[in-house]
Formats: sequence, structure tokens, C-alpha cells
Amino acid sequence: MNSSKTLIVIAGPTASGKTAAAIEIAKHYNTVVISADSRQFYREMSIGTAKPTSRELNEVKHYFIDSLSIAETYTAGDYEKQCLDLLEELFKTHPLVVLAGGSGLFIKAVCEGFDEFPEVDPDVRERLNNELTNYGLTHLQEKLKTVDPDYSSSVDISNPQRIIRALEVFEGTGRPYSSYRKLTSNNRPFNIIKLGLNMERPVLYQRINQRVDDMVRQGLVDEVKSLLPYRQLNALNTVGYSELFDYFDGKTDLNTAIELIKQNTRRFAKRQMTWFGKDKEILWFKADSQTLIHDMSAMIDSALF
Repeated sequence: MNSSKTLIVIAGPTASGKTAAAIEIAKHYNTVVISADSRQFYREMSIGTAKPTSRELNEVKHYFIDSLSIAETYTAGDYEKQCLDLLEELFKTHPLVVLAGGSGLFIKAVCEGFDEFPEVDPDVRERLNNELTNYGLTHLQEKLKTVDPDYSSSVDISNPQRIIRALEVFEGTGRPYSSYRKLTSNNRPFNIIKLGLNMERPVLYQRINQRVDDMVRQGLVDEVKSLLPYRQLNALNTVGYSELFDYFDGKTDLNTAIELIKQNTRRFAKRQMTWFGKDKEILWFKADSQTLIHDMSAMIDSALF
């Protein structure tokens, strides 16, 4: 490799064990972990985002955990800038740094970057938000599919913030959002090794179901109840929170809400696997292998040396 500075990316679907693997790899190389899970940035969302435990956070220094409030607007572009600035500092004392998470867009931002997107009249966003309220998310999804099928096929279509952002760019500029995304990567002043965790789908789905049950036992329902006054914020338009907001509205019973969380999390994991599966640079590992950390570190060593 042409540089002593290397970013080790550990990606994969939710519940595949990225947190544990990242900590073990960081300990092996005496380094730190940067979170690339956009939901774990928010201080007010802990149980429903499966943040590292206090014990795990004490084992290895983590960055971008509890770094924001749900009231703050934050984009992948913001993350790109802040993460690159942080990496510049970290690489002064750590030749290797671990970046771990399941937010493909945020990982892409750090590894490749984006074009500059144009500013759009705020009235356009306000009108689209009104359409979301009056006609629902499906209406906006169909709209995006018509005007920008490329982006519609890759974006998390259950995320209204991203749907609205793509539509406002189109309506404000006349060009599809996808046309502004980079066709070639930005060159980074460090090496990148991408490692992916995966497992048989039935096993992954079983782990997801168990994790949701664990979250409920840990107090997820009370966490979501405490956030009811802030439910209109974009950060809370996410799996594990939206379903319980419906429960508190009386639209469903608790058992149904919990089953919907499991179902929607499984769908989210499937979309993550589709996203990461398109990245030909990722080297894949069986997440439930007994020799996972040994195999990953051996791959890193071979790439470095």
C-alpha cells in the first residue's frame, strides 16, 4: 500500500455483529472506532438504536456516538466533512482506524464523497412536507420513482427525509437528485480496506427478532414514550420508533407494534444487504464464524504487508 494510513471499514446489515467485531479489531490493532450508524449519533435514542453498551464503550474509544441531539439537522455531507477532519487528527497517532456501521450512505460519504448539491428554495421542502402529511409517504415514493428511478431504486424508501430531499432537488433544479451524485470517487489521502459481515438470512432474521425482544425488555416502550413530544423530528422517523408512536396513537396494539418492528427491521436489513452487495470492494466474512476476528485480522495484515 502507498500510505501508512489505513481506514478499516466494517459494514453489514443490522444485528450482524458489527459492534463486537469492530471492538475486537480495534483492540487487536490498538486503535479507535468511528461509528457509521446514523441513528446512534443521537443522544436521546439509545435502546432502539442498539448502541454499544457502556462496557463496550469503555473497552475502545468510540466517536460519533451520542454526538447529536434529535433536534439537530444532520446530513451525510456534514458527516463526511467532520469525519475526514477527525481522521486527519487520528491518523497522526494511529496508523489504522476502524469505521463501523450499517449506514451505507454515510460510509460512502467518507470513502468516496459526493458532489455539491444545490441550495433549493425552502418553500419547496415545506410544500413536500405538507404532501407527506396530507397524502402519505407512498405518494412521495411513487413521485420519486417517476422523476428519478435510479435514486428510487437505491435509497431507503422508508425514510421520508431522504425522499423529500431528492424530490426538492428535482423540483428546485429540474435535474434528478441522482445526476448530482458522483460518478467517480474522490481520492482520499489514506488507504481503505472494506470488510463485510453477513450470515444466512434465516439466522440473521432470528437475531433481529431476538434483538427486538431484548430491546422491549430493556425499556424501548418507555424510551419511545419519552420522545412523543418530539415525534415530528426527522431523526425519529425510523424503525423501532414509528411503530410505537402508532401504538401510543391507538392505531395498533403493543404486540402488533412489536411484530411490525421485527418485520420492518428485517426489511431494512435486506435493503442494507442489497446496498452493500453492490460494492465490489467489500471482502465478505461469515459473521457467526468462530474464527471471525482471526480471519479478518489476517486479511488486514495481508493487505497491509
